[in-house]
Amino acid sequence: MLYHLRNINQSLPTVVKKLVIYSHGKDSTPWGEKTMAFAKVARDFGYKVASPDFREQPDPDERVKQLLAFDYSDYDKIVLIGSSMGAYVSTVASETIKPRGLFLLAPAFYLPNYQLTEFKPTAEAIRVFHGWQDDIVPPENAWRFCQHYHIRLSLFDTDHRMLNVLPQLADEFSQFLSNML
Repeated sequence: MLYHLRNINQSLPTVVKKLVIYSHGKDSTPWGEKTMAFAKVARDFGYKVASPDFREQPDPDERVKQLLAFDYSDYDKIVLIGSSMGAYVSTVASETIKPRGLFLLAPAFYLPNYQLTEFKPTAEAIRVFHGWQDDIVPPENAWRFCQHYHIRLSLFDTDHRMLNVLPQLADEFSQFLSNML
């Protein structure tokens, strides 16, 4: 029996290469508790996960350059997650990377020593989460950002690190990825 190559190729599924990049905060580590929780969710949805090590670079705008130096050409679907300074980095980098999703935790917006105060968040889906008790980045900063860009903001009764609501954030991330299928 002869098969035409054209028919064989039509029946093969297309593999979508997906990547989640977690950008950690100023005093955090690339594979901490939050990264691990989100990586588990991402892998359940078929994503590869990367978490660059920014610990040697205290300047947020230099971290953006570091994130943009990666080659993303092998990936069809990219989601950026950032916590605190990492949320700033992810948001600024999104203008160039153009990810499918941008998932931001306690974003370090409108702070001294951060170059940008006007952003161009670029993604099909964007969510922001912040803690009412955050004493590092005031919740008002997240509200200002979300109000300006018409982005949904979820506030939790937690501090800057948000670790006590990590299970809820992981559930939110699962729903976020599910909505992008």
